[in-house]
Amino acid sequence: MTVIAIDGPAGAGKSTVAKQVALATGLPYLDTGAMYRCVAHAVMSSGVNTVDAEAVGEIARSARIVVESDRSELNGVDVSQVIRTPEVSSVVSIIAAHSPVRDAMRLQQRRWIDIHGGGVVEGRDIGTVVFPRADLKIFLTASPEVRAERRVSQTGGDVAQIAANIAERDRIDSTREDSPLRPADDAIHVDSSRRTIDEVVNEIVHHFRNVKGHQDNG
Repeated sequence: MTVIAIDGPAGAGKSTVAKQVALATGLPYLDTGAMYRCVAHAVMSSGVNTVDAEAVGEIARSARIVVESDRSELNGVDVSQVIRTPEVSSVVSIIAAHSPVRDAMRLQQRRWIDIHGGGVVEGRDIGTVVFPRADLKIFLTASPEVRAERRVSQTGGDVAQIAANIAERDRIDSTREDSPLRPADDAIHVDSSRRTIDEVVNEIVHHFRNVKGHQDNG
């Protein structure tokens, strides 16, 4: 079972890059961020207080989440578009910081990989917590300005406001007690700031082939 873990902060290009790496390697792709966004949407729809860890955790445990490629389903409903709204983006890091939520999502992520026999998995704690024995660990970064510009090009909005939202998500993600955002000790750092998607993807695929070559010859 082969796993490529791609971690990094919001707006670094993880989803776009991970999809292309999956295509290049023939592995399935899992967007773990979509899972947390599904939970955030469910919490917002329920009216539960986002800081109530136990109540939010119960929603996470009971939610039927299906994430395949670009499609996300929550309790049988396609929520692929609604989970990408600024409203969901503004609370997803708060939701994801709760340990009961992370426990529930890790179980689903590991089950997904077992079912699919491996994959390219992107998120914030994949290489450090979810799959610490991944074949390849990438920590993908980009400058704050570039990340804000990318988000605006995807979803619209004001660059300054989006930059402020990203900075706040970085703060929450990197300071939470449960699996804070940080590179794994053996992760390869890749900065995508002023590089094309193809350049970044080619570098990651190159690292992967090197790793697989060593494994095959080992």
